[in-house]
Amino acid sequence: MCVQSSWFFMKVIPVYIEAGISGFESPAAEYRELNLSLEELLLQHPNATFFGLANGRSMEGIGIFNGDVLVVDRVEHVSNGSVIVANFNGCFVCKIIDTDNALLLSASDKHKPIKITESDDFQIEGVVNVSFRLHKKLPVLLSCLG
Repeated sequence: MCVQSSWFFMKVIPVYIEAGISGFESPAAEYRELNLSLEELLLQHPNATFFGLANGRSMEGIGIFNGDVLVVDRVEHVSNGSVIVANFNGCFVCKIIDTDNALLLSASDKHKPIKITESDDFQIEGVVNVSFRLHKKLPVLLSCLG
């Protein structure tokens, strides 16, 4: 059985801006520059990180939707409740791992937990620390969606 899905944790970075309109203010007045690059924000271990695309609806309960980009860290420690990407019997899956009970969990009641047994081919590929949604389909990624 090949199950595909995804999941993510999100930390909000408060950025306060002045967006009031009075007179003929400069269009750039409402923006402030953060001294932070996307690489610093998204990649804790750049040399051990890969990106994947979520496929399916089983992780929508935690905010990961079909087509979302997953940022997967191969170095991050896996603990009970981590959102992971794994190779499960030849299929890449994104699930919440229950290390105490050897289960792969979805974020949807429509999908039953999957028991990981000794006869399964199972390897954790990394932890999903971030996911994000593209509001415009990028041609470079369309080929990945099959």
